[in-house]
Amino acid sequence: MNINHLIFQNLKKNIKNYYLYVFALVFSAALYFAFVTMQYDPALDEMKSSIKGAAAIRAASILLVAIVSVFLLYANTIFIKRRSKEIGLFQLIGMTKMRIFRILSAENFILYFASIWIGIFVGFSFSKLCMMILFHTVGVKASVSLFFSSQALVQTLIVFGVIYVLIMIMNYLFIKRQSILSLFKAASSSEQKMTSLSWFQMVIGIIGIVCIIAGYAVSSKLFGGSFTSMNELFLAMVFILGSVIIGTYLFYKGSVSFLANLIRKSKGGYLNVSEVLSLSSIMFRMKSNAVLLTIITTLSALSIGLLSLSYISYYSAEKSAEQNVAADFAMNNQKEADSFTALLRENGIQYHMKKIKTIQVDANVKHIINGDMGNFKQDPSHMVLPIVSEKDAEGVSLSDGETVFTGYNDMMRKFLSLKESGRIDMNGKKESISLSYSGLRRDFILPYIFTSGLPIAIVSQHVFDHLEKDIDPAIQKKTTLFFSITLKNEDELKSANDLFQAQHYSDDQLSRFDLADTQKKNMGLIMFIVGFLGLTFLITSGCILYFKQMGECEDEKADYTILRKLGFTPGDLLKGIRRKQVYNFGIPLILGLFHSYFAVQSGWFLFGTEVWTPMIIVMALYTVLYSIFGMLSVLYYKKVIHSALS
Repeated sequence: MNINHLIFQNLKKNIKNYYLYVFALVFSAALYFAFVTMQYDPALDEMKSSIKGAAAIRAASILLVAIVSVFLLYANTIFIKRRSKEIGLFQLIGMTKMRIFRILSAENFILYFASIWIGIFVGFSFSKLCMMILFHTVGVKASVSLFFSSQALVQTLIVFGVIYVLIMIMNYLFIKRQSILSLFKAASSSEQKMTSLSWFQMVIGIIGIVCIIAGYAVSSKLFGGSFTSMNELFLAMVFILGSVIIGTYLFYKGSVSFLANLIRKSKGGYLNVSEVLSLSSIMFRMKSNAVLLTIITTLSALSIGLLSLSYISYYSAEKSAEQNVAADFAMNNQKEADSFTALLRENGIQYHMKKIKTIQVDANVKHIINGDMGNFKQDPSHMVLPIVSEKDAEGVSLSDGETVFTGYNDMMRKFLSLKESGRIDMNGKKESISLSYSGLRRDFILPYIFTSGLPIAIVSQHVFDHLEKDIDPAIQKKTTLFFSITLKNEDELKSANDLFQAQHYSDDQLSRFDLADTQKKNMGLIMFIVGFLGLTFLITSGCILYFKQMGECEDEKADYTILRKLGFTPGDLLKGIRRKQVYNFGIPLILGLFHSYFAVQSGWFLFGTEVWTPMIIVMALYTVLYSIFGMLSVLYYKKVIHSALS
């Protein structure tokens, strides 16, 4: 057998054994080439008027390179160790280390760059689809054609060429440093195995669980008023990050074994074959993979959390715009409001306009606040609130001694918790009026340019007139009139907005359609990028766990033969394997979902108005895609079991 034939045979074997690695290479190259192609695509110019599409995609491509590089280098480490016996055999028959390195380099070159070229072709084929998805997400209407960029091709080949050189350096150092004896032990020594569970490990396991719970507890109070300064908030965030990451590491280092040992002891040491293949395996293997599993869990939580928050903002765009504008169009300039309504009449667009008068009043609200004001910086005894009369608030009827608040959202509830009743003092320049507070409403009747995010106080017309005569000029805004324009037919909103945009009104004149559209464009781009980066990480991390299971499966192949001779059927073995994969893939997934859940819950209200639907959709999709790798692992085990029993 000559060298070329040997290379060809090894290449065939590698493709058969590591087809998922080839898929990951193809996927990584395809996604990167598609990303870079979008960066140079002239169609992206359609987005430049509103968002920096090319710059964002360029930054994302750098992160993509980092993810792919780490994955390929780590995967190569696994493969070179799995082939250590083969390298040792080559040395036994007289081959030099340099010649072995050249053989491996030739195999890798063919496998690697063949996969890269296939990935480039796939990326080119799907680049148009990626651009269409991006435009649909951000709401840009523009024609998209299939575009090939020579710059993107060169950039892709350079990036993956550099990664290949790094892989070759790793292989050369590995072969050079290993003796023949160590090569035959490399695969088995790569996994640290435990023979017993020590008290020290039990303590580590308990500490890991406590650290994670402590991080969750602090995150739930992050914006609840427990931390009142920027330094306290920063230190709390550092504590959460450190506690959760350290807790995750200790969880894999000791908690998993500790919990599995409790289950084993609860059964009195009598385990069936399914429990032996599942519980015993995770007890003795997860400790050695603690760092890897911690990284995968942390980055999974980061991916899910960022995608959930961006989707929350995207999903809440309409509702947020409705709260911030309080009408289809909000204007505070009568001349411009008259001009716009005249345009609407000329174009046959029916509308309803309401003129609302508002003033600013120095209010003492400390008697209706629950606890302290936490991160809210205003003095509760001198809080400047916008005031409107009951005639400008629909469905409100008040006596002269009453007031209600409106325009109270989830974010405000986190910073300013109000009681259901109490007393409020409204101070004019010369005298003060004491009113009975009668609760709050969620209706928004003024845009944010009048409220600055604060709730609005509604009072009777008589009280409003009295306060207006005694106003303090120092705290009044420049304008006191708000013109609320609401269309009678919602289907005409786009046409009305086009008329609004064509007039180039001043910045304080607001359009609900524009505000929602801008938020969708910005958050849609972020969601698109985070989604693709998250998908890349999901594929690469899933592949890494799959590769680890391949190695474990080969190590346990002899055990399946013994278990079959003891009378266990292939069905019994597969039942245990399925349970094992639920643990191996489910534990990092569930822990990552919990991390992301508490991260999102601590600050989702800063991003939008809806939390559950976007978060559940993201988590469900991530779980389904992640589960695919667990099923592929079961199929691989099934093939190896049949091979061991044949």
